[in-house]
Amino acid sequence: MALENDLGRDSIPQLVRRIALPSMLAQFVSVLYSIVDRMYIGNIPEVGDAALAGVGVCGPVVTMVGSVAFLIGVGGAPLMGISLGEGNEERAWRILANCFVMLLAAAAALTAVILPLRRPMLYLFGASDATYPYADAYFTIYLSGTVFALLSTGLSQFILAQGFAKVSMRLVLLGAVLNIALDPVFIFLLDMGVAGGALATVLSQLASAVYGLRFLLGRRTRLRISFGGYSFPIMRHVLAIGFTPFLIIAVDNVMIIAMNAILQRCGGADQGDMLVTCATIAQSFMLVVTMPLGGISGGTQSILAFNYGARNKQRMLDAQKEIVKLCVAYTALLFVLARLAGPLFVRLFTRDEAVSQVSLWAIGTCTLAIVPLGVQYEIVDGFTGMGQVAIAFSLSAFRKVVYFIALFLIPLFFEAKMVFWAEPVSDIIAPVVSVIVYRLTIHKVLDRHPDLP
Repeated sequence: MALENDLGRDSIPQLVRRIALPSMLAQFVSVLYSIVDRMYIGNIPEVGDAALAGVGVCGPVVTMVGSVAFLIGVGGAPLMGISLGEGNEERAWRILANCFVMLLAAAAALTAVILPLRRPMLYLFGASDATYPYADAYFTIYLSGTVFALLSTGLSQFILAQGFAKVSMRLVLLGAVLNIALDPVFIFLLDMGVAGGALATVLSQLASAVYGLRFLLGRRTRLRISFGGYSFPIMRHVLAIGFTPFLIIAVDNVMIIAMNAILQRCGGADQGDMLVTCATIAQSFMLVVTMPLGGISGGTQSILAFNYGARNKQRMLDAQKEIVKLCVAYTALLFVLARLAGPLFVRLFTRDEAVSQVSLWAIGTCTLAIVPLGVQYEIVDGFTGMGQVAIAFSLSAFRKVVYFIALFLIPLFFEAKMVFWAEPVSDIIAPVVSVIVYRLTIHKVLDRHPDLP
């Protein structure tokens, strides 16, 4: 079997580009179909703004459900990559087998626990009486496809960890393109509204999950899914490694939920729903920033994990320099686009002039410090790829703490919409601290041998 990328011997600059760019593109198209969902829903006649606010309330909850795939996928893939770097395919195979079973079990548990609690959850996270029916319709259908969401996201990590970046990209692209095609059919042609958008998403995730299963059960992959070799120590280690990326995503969405709740409360009956709609639009643009950025920093973890297992210290340092360059270049491009193309982006969601003005201002505010955020992403994901969960978790947690302090202090002194400033405040302070920690610890980390079960 020919390897798509030789993680231990290929040129580092070329290897980083060949893995990072497909991963970034896949995440960009993935976020595109999320945006297309919201764009179509925002343009439903007469009820578009209320429906968009309802789906905006669902957004972070849906992502939190999906983040369980990262708990297992990003937890297991670096361990599998380190094992491959050490030449221990037996342990790598067992890690993949354990993670597959964990994905199935997690999907069943999430569906059973969350479905009965969806009403109080959605109200707690910012729904109002006007927006709840739309949030409930979307969330209930989406939750029924949890197993497809977790498999499509989780399995792509194990495909990527083996060096098959293009296969992982095709898995994501399949679901994204299918969702974009089905959205107008279900939402408008079949007149299903918000429910149609959710159904299109579930079907697209089903297609991606089937594609991922076919590859990992076939002969083209280096390691195939098989059954047996289950081990609680392996599962615990996967969860320990994956806890940091899971918590990053989960708390990121808690941040969005908290912002929506504060905007709803501080905006009052007159402005609450309108500000949540604006936040949904601004958060949609931030997804264009953070998901492809995560594709670069997270997708290239396979390079770091393999070479960490192989004890190739210089290749890891060289790789991280190249990855940081790509992260900074991407965030700089999005910083410019936020200012040049922001009005066009907002118009995709709403024609209301008041909503448009506040949304555009919110996008400009939230993107003020995204360039240093690119450095933060690589440092945190780089330490995660090496299995250094304590450092990665601490740096990520620090950024969240700064954000929440700003989020709850700002409304005490300024009007409700000023809470959007919590984003750039945290995106400036946290990267500075992360760079200092990285320079103090990286050589000590690279000189240690990975501790695997």
